Amino acid sequence: MTWPTTWLAHPLTKGLSVDDPRTTDARRRIILEKPFLRRIYSDWYDQIGAALPPGPGAVLEIGSGGGFLKQRYPELVASDIFSVPGVDVVLDATALPFRDQSLRAIVMTNVLHHIGTPRSFIAEAQRCVREGGRVICVEPWFSPWAALVMRIVRHEPFDPDTDAWGFDGNRPLSDSNGALPWIMFERDRALFRRDFPAWDIAISRPGMPFAYLLSGGVSSRLSAPGWSFPFFRYIDTLITDRTRLLDMFATVILTRRILP
Repeated sequence: MTWPTTWLAHPLTKGLSVDDPRTTDARRRIILEKPFLRRIYSDWYDQIGAALPPGPGAVLEIGSGGGFLKQRYPELVASDIFSVPGVDVVLDATALPFRDQSLRAIVMTNVLHHIGTPRSFIAEAQRCVREGGRVICVEPWFSPWAALVMRIVRHEPFDPDTDAWGFDGNRPLSDSNGALPWIMFERDRALFRRDFPAWDIAISRPGMPFAYLLSGGVSSRLSAPGWSFPFFRYIDTLITDRTRLLDMFATVILTRRILP
């Protein structure tokens, strides 16, 4: 079974390849036009904003084309792998066109698990982010509930058992592994610390087992009404404060250590 079925598919992206730049542009419209989904993104953006470090340096967003973070923080540099409306720079996350230690932060929402060579990205981030700066990522997260949902939905690849951190990555959006952030920063945390000792890892606000599903995401025409978001967000928080078995998303904060 493939979800959403044709009759549930959102008309703005129906018939388009996920790797088509028009899909990225349409997804931003979908997020803005679905009040419940927009509230989810606003919640994620609040978490990103709260984690931004003070001090000098630009803030770079990677994968900006499908979201509206720049509306919240006009000073950030919006980038994407595609040339789409609202993007300041077209770039590859593994070859950033910025000077050494020139960035205060790199932020992204549901992007890291689409980067085929995440080690290359982390190395580039380490070069470009100043000491005390951060990489802040809102990403899918592994749990027994998430694995079950992804087996049913099959919206994108989700393989928590792979030994590899990366994948082919030839297709910018359809190539992915939704379990990759959990693999890198939770399952293989000791390996990450060995290979990238300049970064401290913090996992913030894991959870959201039901709200995103009720939003219908960026692919389905269906959604819970916007006014119901506070109630379902409260239920999600109540549940995930008590168990990690239902986590579906997490905010990962990498802080570049200040060397003595």
